[in-house]
Amino acid sequence: MFTVTFISKKGGLEPALVTSVQSAWGGGDAVWLALDEAAEFEVARIPDNRWEVWSDLQDLGVDLVVQPSEGRRKKMLLADMDSTMIQQECIDELADEAGVGERVAAITAAAMNGELDFDGALRERVELLKGLPESVIGDVLDKRITLMPGGPVLLATMKAHGAYAALVSGGFTAFTAAIAETLGFDENRANTLIADGGELTGEVGLPILGKQAKVDALEEITARLGISETDVLAVGDGANDLGMLTRAGTGVALHAKPLVAAECDVRIYHGDLTALLFIQGYAWDVFSNC
Repeated sequence: MFTVTFISKKGGLEPALVTSVQSAWGGGDAVWLALDEAAEFEVARIPDNRWEVWSDLQDLGVDLVVQPSEGRRKKMLLADMDSTMIQQECIDELADEAGVGERVAAITAAAMNGELDFDGALRERVELLKGLPESVIGDVLDKRITLMPGGPVLLATMKAHGAYAALVSGGFTAFTAAIAETLGFDENRANTLIADGGELTGEVGLPILGKQAKVDALEEITARLGISETDVLAVGDGANDLGMLTRAGTGVALHAKPLVAAECDVRIYHGDLTALLFIQGYAWDVFSNC
């Protein structure tokens, strides 16, 4: 069996829409996970016109996910940080403080779209931060970084049901450590900005954590926990996330670049991070930290 899940911004999901698709696809009884926000029903097979319906629903501000019913509730969350668990790209915010914001943001966008080699693009951007006071990192965290909506609820709910959570970023440990502590991740991995005498040197610690390192984290952590990669829900938005997204049991492209979304069966554009709970079958009344 397969579960069809509809997710919209709060108040944006019409019962008539759910009923219409349910009837067309021969679905079972609809279950509302959150009033006017999320609903699901089961079907015996994946409908042939799934992506046509998905495309039509985009115009209505509704995300549609079709996935196997068995095993959809996961034992581990593996998450990217920048533009996933937070709303910014940390290196772009640092670059703005250094007066090279537009230049670095353009490189970031190209790297996340898969147009540039991630390692080379990271080195190039970090080099432009040379001489920036190390104290600026704390200022950026305090004044510029905001959590992605739904993140605290996602972490609290999955952990309350026994899941493990790992934050794995191509960004920097100075940020992942703080975000991991705030949200309750069990561990975090990222790159290291090198500083000397209170200033950034324009260098990044080796080895650089990029696309393969995220796959390595998936393999290493699941092996350590004694779980399967199919037990993992991974979420990200950029090209360097594709390896872990396609290997995990459920890979979620969250507000993702077109290249990334095209490779993932689970695409969330309209819901916030609580959408990752709805697709696992969690109803609003069991959410934690609401």
